[in-house]
Amino acid sequence: MTPLRVLALCLGNICRSPLAEALLRRELDAAGVGAVVDSAGTGEWHVGRPADPRSREVARRHGLTLDGRARQLSTADFHTQDVILAMDAQNAADARHQSPPGARARVVLIRDFDAEAPGADVPDPYYGGPDGFEDVYAMLERSARAFAAHAARPPE
Repeated sequence: MTPLRVLALCLGNICRSPLAEALLRRELDAAGVGAVVDSAGTGEWHVGRPADPRSREVARRHGLTLDGRARQLSTADFHTQDVILAMDAQNAADARHQSPPGARARVVLIRDFDAEAPGADVPDPYYGGPDGFEDVYAMLERSARAFAAHAARPPE
């Protein structure tokens, strides 16, 4: 069976999407869903950098490791991914605008799977303090768990 290919997407790929990537990987594995999970940003200014230290610290406290490097969303992603989970409406709109004809990836908001706030944005914690990163972690954990449960359901 072909693994599900999932891409977490935010603006710079150093705060929200690396956390989402790690959480999606963990939750999909726990749900028994074979998946390849990656992350990217719509912007290019952080390409090659590690995740923000505050994201790495929140991940560490929750038993996760963020060891990837930031990269920018590419045209190829639309052909290799099954779903692109955007962190907010602006990143979803930017991805949809960049999507080439014949793209296979569906672009959806990650919080479409969050029962506490379906369709809401995951706020960018970059300019805030550590509490914002913990809040983002909680939103992403709920969303990743619900996405994994959705992905584990047999097709109708």
